[in-house]
Amino acid sequence: MEQLSADFLSSLPKHKWCRDDIIYQFDGFWFRLPYLQGTLKLLKDFKPLPTDVILASFPKTGTTWLKSLLFAITQRSSKALLNSTNPHDLVPTLELQVYSANPTQADMLTSCDANPRIFSTHVPYQILSKSAIHSSECRIVYVTRNPKDTLISLWHFVGKSQMSQIKPWPIEEAVDRFCDGVVPYGPYYDHVSQFRKESLERPQRVYFVSYEELKIDTKNQVKSLAEFLGCPFEKEEEAEEIVKMCDIQTLKQHEINKSSDLPDWFELPYNSFFRQGEVGDYKNHLSSGMIQRIDDMTKDKFHGAGLMFGV
Repeated sequence: MEQLSADFLSSLPKHKWCRDDIIYQFDGFWFRLPYLQGTLKLLKDFKPLPTDVILASFPKTGTTWLKSLLFAITQRSSKALLNSTNPHDLVPTLELQVYSANPTQADMLTSCDANPRIFSTHVPYQILSKSAIHSSECRIVYVTRNPKDTLISLWHFVGKSQMSQIKPWPIEEAVDRFCDGVVPYGPYYDHVSQFRKESLERPQRVYFVSYEELKIDTKNQVKSLAEFLGCPFEKEEEAEEIVKMCDIQTLKQHEINKSSDLPDWFELPYNSFFRQGEVGDYKNHLSSGMIQRIDDMTKDKFHGAGLMFGV
């Protein structure tokens, strides 16, 4: 991939977000350098098909689970693939895999032989709207998650890196960065709010769901997703089978998802994408003061805009 020019990078605000890792602010959101490169390439070159499905999310909000569910919903004979392939290789991320240096765009787009094609992205809609996706007839599924659990999942995920074994990321600093919005693809609240707005204005094209809703009533949510995607179930048993097949505990037991091998597109192993997947784990890690701080922000950012979620 063509490298971003030094002049362009020097024009962007930058900040340390975790240890010495630098992120760059582009159009109001923060990106690690490889993600920014892929995002700019995506904006320039991606031409979605009307039948494409785009899974959008803020990092650590249930993306891996949703990749499995969407793949299983649209590819009804997918059990063997789900048993042997990591969800991130079944549903590639546009700015990390499709438009990364390896593999090439052409290789990745032509190898995505699912019908419909399914891709994912963490790019916020404020930026994504500048791409061909905005005017496309493709469908977008957006998943969000309680901000406190999102933060804790991110903190644990970062903690799996080799550098974190040497110099851990203090939870106090993680809370500060999250609340300030200075994390990859942040600010979280702006990310979620715009996709929700799009779902209200274009419900036939943007489906908005929370991780918590999916956990509480997975089968009915799976049925609703199938309807939205234009491939409803003929039999109740089909939805039940997908729920069972994509259960997080079931997925965790597949050899590929337990593997310590590194993907060719990421610096953490396949097993880093699966942890507990539980709702409310933040209570085991955040102090009452931290919880209150995040809840106050949530009430201001979400409740004030009519999104009664996250507290």
